[in-house]
Amino acid sequence: MPKKGKKKKNQKKQKKTAKPQNVTEEPTMAVEEQTGTAVATQPSTKQDVAKLLMQRAAREQNDSSNVSNIHAFWDQQPVPKMDQEITVEDIGPIETKTVDEVDIEPYNLEKSFEWYALDLTNDEDLDDLYNLLSKHYVEDDDNMFRFNYSREFLRWALMPPGYLRNWHLAVRVKGRGTLVGCITAIPAKIRVHDSLVQMVEINFLCVHKKLRDKRLAPVLIKEITRRVNLEDTWQATYTAGVVIPKPIAKNQYFHRSFDPKKLVEIGFSSVPRNSTIARMTRLARVPQETTIEGLRPMTVEDVPEVTEILNNYLSTFKYAPVFDEEEIAHWFLPRENVVQCFVKETDGNVTDMFSYYCLSSHVINNPKHNDLNAVYSFYNVAQTEEWITLMKNALTVARIQDNKDVFNCLNVMENSSFFKELRFGPGDGFLHYYCYNYLCPFLDASEVGLVLM
Repeated sequence: MPKKGKKKKNQKKQKKTAKPQNVTEEPTMAVEEQTGTAVATQPSTKQDVAKLLMQRAAREQNDSSNVSNIHAFWDQQPVPKMDQEITVEDIGPIETKTVDEVDIEPYNLEKSFEWYALDLTNDEDLDDLYNLLSKHYVEDDDNMFRFNYSREFLRWALMPPGYLRNWHLAVRVKGRGTLVGCITAIPAKIRVHDSLVQMVEINFLCVHKKLRDKRLAPVLIKEITRRVNLEDTWQATYTAGVVIPKPIAKNQYFHRSFDPKKLVEIGFSSVPRNSTIARMTRLARVPQETTIEGLRPMTVEDVPEVTEILNNYLSTFKYAPVFDEEEIAHWFLPRENVVQCFVKETDGNVTDMFSYYCLSSHVINNPKHNDLNAVYSFYNVAQTEEWITLMKNALTVARIQDNKDVFNCLNVMENSSFFKELRFGPGDGFLHYYCYNYLCPFLDASEVGLVLM
């Protein structure tokens, strides 16, 4: 998480003011940001939209795709330099400050705009956030798919235990209330090697398309940093598709399609040479029923055991969250079309689990289909089952019970162990992990135990 540099109190008037264009008019909320997910079982696709998603999100995070501008911003932040070598002995904060060194006043905005803390318990605020993200967050370059974070998903993603309304930050037009930008932070406990660090996860940085050349994103970043620092939190974790100073890991999405015919019909993928729709469909089939004895949806009674087995599993990785029972209940108890978690119970004990979250995209101007329905692997634990068996059952639940079109999975943790057997195919984009104001040696993909949505 980028954070504001140290300033004396009498220097506050020297803060730079963001000057978006069209400040006297309400910006037109035209549809722009659109995305989808890549297909796994065929080597030829229309495009890897997951890659495009990550690239656009990273460009928005820096408000510019110009490399020099990107690095000019990040060079002012407490993050490692690109050529800096980091060892285990270096692990720890880059700079240390105290709350009394943080400005108590927010960054200045141009006079037609104002800061606003979204109240996501309020349906109107939730609608405003939903509309901003659905029209202006990320898109594919051919304007075929638009990410659709549902309202229920946004409440789940942004209201975990300990969340603060003040960290759901937005910029809106004075007098009208129209949102033109946002950025969010939620609390997280992340273990970096052997050190447990209180951090925030940064997400949903979005700027209205008419304002993107006015450097509003860096102001959003600095303001969320100031607000987080006022709560005595100094580190953050975030991801981006492009390389900025300096990644701690480089991971990749893999994709397993369930409905190749639909994906071809919406223009998302094409039929590979020497193949047919019938053959693709046959290869994409999954078992109609689960095969693991004792497999069932997670319930509130399972929270203590899920907390134990998941934390024990995550302790084997070098960059991973640590959950308490309240957080486990929030993140994993099933919510329809938001998050699904199944556990295996053996002799009254929970021994294994799989989970995924649901994130769909609108299909634009297609006569046959309106939505591309995807799920993303979340956290999984295989203690008594083989990984291939456990995740084959996850595919069955995602396809047969939830009727999804594609299953997406990062190569974090031990996920790569089941990709080939279960016909996952690699996307051609990479997701880079970052840790703000904290040094961490570069990690192999399989040493990462953290999934950010």
